[in-house]
Order: sequence, then structure tokens, then C-alpha cells
Amino acid sequence: MALPASNAALRRLLRTTCSPSLNQLSACSVCHSSSFPFGEEDIGNLPPITKPKLFISGLSRLTTDEKLKEAFSRYGQLLEAKVITDRASGRSKGFGFVKYGTIEEAEEARKGMNGHFLDGWVIFVDPAKQKEQEATVRQPKSDS
Repeated sequence: MALPASNAALRRLLRTTCSPSLNQLSACSVCHSSSFPFGEEDIGNLPPITKPKLFISGLSRLTTDEKLKEAFSRYGQLLEAKVITDRASGRSKGFGFVKYGTIEEAEEARKGMNGHFLDGWVIFVDPAKQKEQEATVRQPKSDS
């Protein structure tokens, strides 16, 4: 069974096909397919990386900045590894960011870690999107 090329489609498939607990994915035959997470032909379908910063989703609540750094440091010079936490509770929100010295290192990390396990959960690695610029307040036109 070939899996869809997009991460969103893969997430939907895992939610509907696999056990609700991602810790039990090892018992899922879909995840043990030879094309999990992507076949070689699907690698070209991933969006291109234009910056050395990656968005990591699907993180376990137990994953810390240190664990994220340890997992991704083997792919190159890691400049930053940050798990995003809730301000009130201090708990992980389940996603984070890593930043590399070069785009090539970021690409290797995406290929090496996308769809793999970290702290018992399947993680997804995508190019980070730029923060949206805050909307500027429009000044009323003067009637001159």
C-alpha cells in the first residue's frame, strides 16, 4: 500500500487507520509498509526548503528542547531547537522548531526524521513558514 505524499494526508491516514495511541503504532501494518513514511518517488513531492528552519509537529508531551536537539543534531550544525510550550501550564503544545546552519543540513534532517519516532510518537518535519506580519492599522484618509 502506497502512502499519500503530503504530510496532511499521512496524518489523516494514521488517525483513521492506526490505533488512537501513537505509542502503539508498532502494531500497525500500514506503518510497517516499505514506503512508510514516504517512498523514494514521494520525496520529490515535498515542498522545497527555502530557509534552514524546520517546523516539527506530532511531538510527545514529554519531548524537551534537549531531546529535540539530541535527535536532530546528527544532521548538521544545529543552531536552535525549541519545543513550544503553553505559557500557563508550561506543557508542550506538541510542536517545535529546529534551525540549521545551511539549507542542505535542514533538507537532510527532514529526509532523515520525517515520519520517524521521537519519544514514542511519529513526528512530521516541514519547512517553517514565516510569521505573518502584523496587520498595519490603516490611517484614515484626510480630506484635503
